[in-house]
Amino acid sequence: MNEYLIPLLLTIILVACSNQKTESDAYGYFQTETVTVSSETAGLIEELHLEEGDILLAGKPIGQIDSMNLHFKKQQLMANLKVLQANALQVTSQAEVIEQQMVNLERDQKRVKNLLDAGSATQKQADDIESQMLVLEKQKASIIAQQQTLESQQAQIYSQIDELNYNLKKTILTNPVEGTVLSKIAMKGEITAPGKPLYEIANMKFLTLKAYISGDILPDVKLNQSVTVVVDDGQGHLKEINGVVNWISEQAEFTPKTIQTREERVNLVYAVKIRVENDGSIKIGMPGEVKFAK
Repeated sequence: MNEYLIPLLLTIILVACSNQKTESDAYGYFQTETVTVSSETAGLIEELHLEEGDILLAGKPIGQIDSMNLHFKKQQLMANLKVLQANALQVTSQAEVIEQQMVNLERDQKRVKNLLDAGSATQKQADDIESQMLVLEKQKASIIAQQQTLESQQAQIYSQIDELNYNLKKTILTNPVEGTVLSKIAMKGEITAPGKPLYEIANMKFLTLKAYISGDILPDVKLNQSVTVVVDDGQGHLKEINGVVNWISEQAEFTPKTIQTREERVNLVYAVKIRVENDGSIKIGMPGEVKFAK
């Protein structure tokens, strides 16, 4: 009987040693940064070209909010601008006429002054020209004031047009980050508003395994350290992938209820985050294990 017992004991010991060598150092769940994309303007959703699971590039137009009201306002502003520009041309023409009159009057003023000095003109003639010059200067000052008013009004309209163009640009729904659409919240034909969610997207190329380690393992864990992450391959087996530690908590906490480690739950642990390249098999919320190189 001993000849059967000894091989059996050896087998048990080898299996126990094998399990001990493959036992993981930490356990956790995969997560990623999820972006909730919202509308920047209110209105009817005319188009929304995306479905759950779609992979979108950053900057890709994916929809349109009704913008007819903004287009009508812009057309009205453009019409008002044309009126102001026509008035500005008219005032500029008046200013040119007055400038020419002042040039002619200055010529007459010099001639009368010379005649007055020679005794061939009267003081009244000189005073009349001086009065005409004062009138033209007042007219010129008035026209300059009109030009400044028209320029100010045009500047206001240009500013309003710029604002409308900015708001029109916001009616074009553009995907902000590259990633996979996790959920589609809004639908074509619905009314949206600023801050109202349209869809959720996340970059699934890299996921983060948030795990918890005990204090005795903490000295062996470093930032940018390469580690082995173990996940289920979906066929009842485990597979190993490479990961990199990119965050270590500086504060201890009690073991979360959903996390199991080799130590008892009452022990304090430290959270770590491990960045893993996703081959498409890892999903958000999937459990994972970590092995740190000793």
